[in-house]
Amino acid sequence: AAVLVESGGGLVQPGGSLRLSCTASGFTFGANFMSWVRQAPGKGFEWVSSITGGGESSSYAPSVKGRFTISRDNAKNALYLHMNNLKTEDTAMYYCAKGFSRDGTWTDVDRGQGTQVTVSS
Repeated sequence: AAVLVESGGGLVQPGGSLRLSCTASGFTFGANFMSWVRQAPGKGFEWVSSITGGGESSSYAPSVKGRFTISRDNAKNALYLHMNNLKTEDTAMYYCAKGFSRDGTWTDVDRGQGTQVTVSS
């Protein structure tokens, strides 16, 4: 079974930066599309970014494009999300996910336990 463990969240001021990490095990990491999603209090999951298995292609939600960068190190079974110019509306629990949700709910894919990102002055 896939095991995903996120880390790197914290409290940061608006305009600040964070790098989230996700360590994967239990499956062939480099053969899988990976994603980051987030969930703000009282809301559903929101797709943030995805990257192909080899890391050659990535995509971003309009709300984070130009500020966030997804990357991966297949030798380390690791997925990253570099977040710059953080805004208060980026406050959420961030999860890495194996693959991409077919129904848009993100409850149909393996996810980690999440790491909290709070952007506040």
